[in-house]
Amino acid sequence: MSDYHLHLYPHRLHPSDPIPEGFPVDLIETYCEAAAALGVAELGFTEHLYRFEESGEALGRFWESDRAKGPPYRALADFTARMVDLDRVFRIEQYVEAVLEAKHRGLPVLLGLEVDFIPGTEEAVLELLAPYPWDYLLGAVHWVGGWAIDTSECVGEFERRGVEKSWEQYFGLVVEMIASEIVDVVAHVDLCKKYGYRPRREPVDLYERVVEAAARKGAAVEVSSQGLRNPARQVYPSPVFLKMFRQAGIPITLASDGHAVSEVAWGRAQVVEAAREAGYEDYLRMGADPRRVPLPEVRAPARGDR
Repeated sequence: MSDYHLHLYPHRLHPSDPIPEGFPVDLIETYCEAAAALGVAELGFTEHLYRFEESGEALGRFWESDRAKGPPYRALADFTARMVDLDRVFRIEQYVEAVLEAKHRGLPVLLGLEVDFIPGTEEAVLELLAPYPWDYLLGAVHWVGGWAIDTSECVGEFERRGVEKSWEQYFGLVVEMIASEIVDVVAHVDLCKKYGYRPRREPVDLYERVVEAAARKGAAVEVSSQGLRNPARQVYPSPVFLKMFRQAGIPITLASDGHAVSEVAWGRAQVVEAAREAGYEDYLRMGADPRRVPLPEVRAPARGDR
């Protein structure tokens, strides 16, 4: 089994939070040891693009466009500005070198990145990422304009804007991201459900647009346990959504979206179960030659079953 969505450090949420000092290979090795103890054979590290100092020029101050829309939007933009300023403390070169050194030492790791999709930045992002030997790129929508949709501080915007409208805007960006062909795998595709705000009915029409885009562009979708650790209490994507991906022949990857050693392969039993219930028998093994391999047999109790 593999876990293809991992971060080496939690987010910095407060000015007093420590600033990580680089990416020690020993830390990567600790992740690998934790994975091996769980029967997980390969890890993919996928740090957020926006957390790297070099991303500032490529992504720009994307939240600024919301300021002119009035006080509610201005507050969202202010929050995002503070969030990015606190969290943008890494250097791409250090990250890449650390993961490549881990590979050189024989550790079972892949070099990935979670590309935070911001419309209009595609060319600049591709130029920034081109020099590096990425094994794969995740794509994710975390912002709708200046609104950080997956933060508890901004969750009230779902009510102010309306759940249906919020979901339409979010999935519109997901489709746009897939169409850009920047990314190989769509991360936590229905992240908008994180805090439990859902339309009255399952928005199958929105799901269809995403599935069709993935089919056209050859993108995979991850099955992630992260939603189980949040108020959504559900794997990403939802059962209906995941079944639609399977019916369209879209390959899947397996993921925890862990931000600590203790979260490596978290909820792996539920992830595999969700994939099987949707009709999947295999998942995508990433790397130089991506290929489908059989879903693993995961014995309970698993870390996420506690």
